[in-house]
Amino acid sequence: MNFLFFNKFIFNKNINIMKRVLLLSAVLTLSVLTFAQRTNVPNDIKNWAVERVAPTLETMNLSHEVALPSNPSMLPPEATTVGTTWYDLQSNTSMQNRVHVYPDGTAAAVWTFGEDHPGFAGDRGTGYNYYDGSSWGEYPTERIESVRCGWPAYAPFGENGEIVVTHSGNIDNGLMFNKRDEKGTGEWTEFSFVGPSGHDLLWPRMTTGGVNNSVIHLVAITTPEGNGGTLYEGLDGAILYSRSSDGGDTWDVENELLDGMGSDIYASWDGDTYSIQVQGDNVAILAGDSWRDLILMKSTDGGDTWVKTTIWDNLYKDWTTGTVTDTFYCADGAKHMTFDETGKVHVAFGINRALSVDGTAQSWFPGVGGIAYWNEDRDTFSNDKNALCPFSDCVYSELVEDYSLIGWTQDTDPDKEINYETIALYYIGLSSMPQIHVDGDKIFVGYTSVTDAYDDGDQNFRKVWMRTSNGGGEAGTWGEFHHLTADLSYIFKETVWLSMASYSDDYLYYTFQSDPLPGLAVRGDEDPYGENEIHFIKLLKSEVVTTGVEETNTVISQNDVSQNYPNPFNNTSVVTVTLKEKSNLSMEVMNITGQTVYNVEVANAAIGANKLTIDGSKLSAGVYFYTVKAGNSSVTKKMIVE
Repeated sequence: MNFLFFNKFIFNKNINIMKRVLLLSAVLTLSVLTFAQRTNVPNDIKNWAVERVAPTLETMNLSHEVALPSNPSMLPPEATTVGTTWYDLQSNTSMQNRVHVYPDGTAAAVWTFGEDHPGFAGDRGTGYNYYDGSSWGEYPTERIESVRCGWPAYAPFGENGEIVVTHSGNIDNGLMFNKRDEKGTGEWTEFSFVGPSGHDLLWPRMTTGGVNNSVIHLVAITTPEGNGGTLYEGLDGAILYSRSSDGGDTWDVENELLDGMGSDIYASWDGDTYSIQVQGDNVAILAGDSWRDLILMKSTDGGDTWVKTTIWDNLYKDWTTGTVTDTFYCADGAKHMTFDETGKVHVAFGINRALSVDGTAQSWFPGVGGIAYWNEDRDTFSNDKNALCPFSDCVYSELVEDYSLIGWTQDTDPDKEINYETIALYYIGLSSMPQIHVDGDKIFVGYTSVTDAYDDGDQNFRKVWMRTSNGGGEAGTWGEFHHLTADLSYIFKETVWLSMASYSDDYLYYTFQSDPLPGLAVRGDEDPYGENEIHFIKLLKSEVVTTGVEETNTVISQNDVSQNYPNPFNNTSVVTVTLKEKSNLSMEVMNITGQTVYNVEVANAAIGANKLTIDGSKLSAGVYFYTVKAGNSSVTKKMIVE
């Protein structure tokens, strides 16, 4: 069988900015809201296959080449940059709990921090920032741990405290915990937790429950052979569960391999392909990826006993070297779950396609992706090789559009075709990294998706999208697709590693990482290193809940906003905006770095033609974008000052 492999693309430090502007000029006129019409990915993109690599423990890129410096960001009013990092791999697949919002209005965010590239020998660890109810702290410049660490998970602890766990990659240290009694202030108390004799633990997940969040629930994996480890109880990477009721002083459950996850069923597990959540006495572990079943382990007695549900049955769950496979659609390893108020688990997971053409290596398909939704009231998916096919031309897919298949890549440019320069190597689906939040009958699913028309000339950017159900996830209740990074600040940014807080009120709260380059420096494409930013977002729920097509409140469209005239210009230029109803009207002019350089506002603008004047004498020569906003809609166009 012949199949294609991606070539490695290195970003040219002298990239022509005008080329990037022209490539994106058409897409800037599109709305941030897209109707839920599925466009199939062309076959040549679907059929690209790339060899998988082991989950990353250390950086794989030891180049000292430095990327273009990141530009200062102009963020929307409800967004805040809380920190930076040059270590850009926040997870191999699924995300840990990285952000927590407290009912008292405070919040905390963590991420893998590092500036000492390429090896990050001196400073890799947890970046931490805290919101005290009025403002975030200064960007952290050092980790909170005493030793080199990575992959933090955060949880509330005690009456008013907090706790963080990371892995050290050192068998003597194991996992490193840091806790303190008062969130946001005071010294951290550090302690370690080691794996079974002769085995290290990596890529931990943690949550807390019980009275005052006093019970620590932990899952981590023994070091796989591909990362220098050895088999544990017959498994090449064993996912182990632990529990402490006294802050980690003792562990009443320690490194337990749960029934149903052992070598009698599976040959191995991979790092970062599991998560854990808690609600009262309910504890849930979600695990799986392309080469294992997707399973839910659920306890209703605080972790004493467990019941297994196989959400998707993998035909090749016990794959070992020498096993040749057909191509099959699969879960990609990136997933998230949450409880609703009744204790029912809701799951969102990414989709991909896999293959072992000669039995010696495993491959994934960068051009295949989708977001699936499942809950405990639903049927599970079989081991048919097409059960998880996300495309409308699949014959035997068990996915139902707008019921169990609820997310896919969006066609955002005017040509009505999905086209890519090339796709950066994350080893997950085209649409992936999902996060899910449930509030009554409303379900919010955010994810990242490689998006056409957004690229740097070499590779396409991943963008953050969201889709919501206002009817418990049932068919017919999933609304439009909302592009959450359509703001000019993010046009030339990779936006990935979404992490959503479990708490919400009128708002959803989440973090993500932005990068001036598509792809990764630490592994995959091994792009040049550069500064990445961690953003905290506060999103009003009502902005993304669709209650009916007639309520989209499109006050202006592309045809209602004229091209500025004259253009190019060096004195004044006029934009005419035609309103069908009275509305507050504004125009914001940005340069190509995303900085706002000019504003015009008109309160309660009249129905009909409204003229907005731009004073070019206050602007330097160059390319600019102007965004006209009226009501909940906006239109962006390009202009040139001579």
